[in-house]
Amino acid sequence: MHVDAAIASRRSVRGFLPKPVARETVEAILRVSARAPSGTNMQPWKVYVCTGRVKEALAEEVSGLYLAGATEHRDEVQMYPAQADFPDEYRARRRKVGWDLYSLLGVEKGDREGSRRHHVKNYLFFGAPVGLFFFIDRVLEIGSWLDYGMFIENVMLSARGHGLDTCPQAAWQRFHGPVRRHLGVPGDRVLVCGMSLGYADPDAAANALATTREPVAEFARFHGFD
Repeated sequence: MHVDAAIASRRSVRGFLPKPVARETVEAILRVSARAPSGTNMQPWKVYVCTGRVKEALAEEVSGLYLAGATEHRDEVQMYPAQADFPDEYRARRRKVGWDLYSLLGVEKGDREGSRRHHVKNYLFFGAPVGLFFFIDRVLEIGSWLDYGMFIENVMLSARGHGLDTCPQAAWQRFHGPVRRHLGVPGDRVLVCGMSLGYADPDAAANALATTREPVAEFARFHGFD
């Protein structure tokens, strides 16, 4: 797949087929993704991949905790501002994509139970056969987190080249404790995000979501081209 086609076709898939993905394919994706740039070539990524019974056990525990309303679990890092602190342009985009998705799922405004029924699918990997968890050493700072973002983008683009789709999931942040326990992650590493990996289900309603992007003229300023 041409790189531009991979970028343009990448999307957050929220419904996967049960078709398995070979370990060799996942290894190939991670191998090429590790060509991502990083400051002084530190390569700060630590990846934990799960499938089969390990993934199912983790999904069963965490989805149960979520549905039970577990309140003792908290994000380990502040990923986003509080809702009230978002500038209007970002708040508007968040609301639009949320309601666009919920409209496809038949979840009406104020339907908290319907929202919970959808959100819990995060912890079931949206039915994907493979789950990935990205951890970073706790001592590293924002530069390495930026490097990590480029690595994760490579994973998603390489997956497209293999005919696969992904969904990066900050939702797993809240349940970093169970993830550590099931996957044997040491405490000196911080969970960046999880990711579902597999073959998109063309019949999943959520996969009809088409997100928009701002035109270049809105976010870029050019100087010296005249």
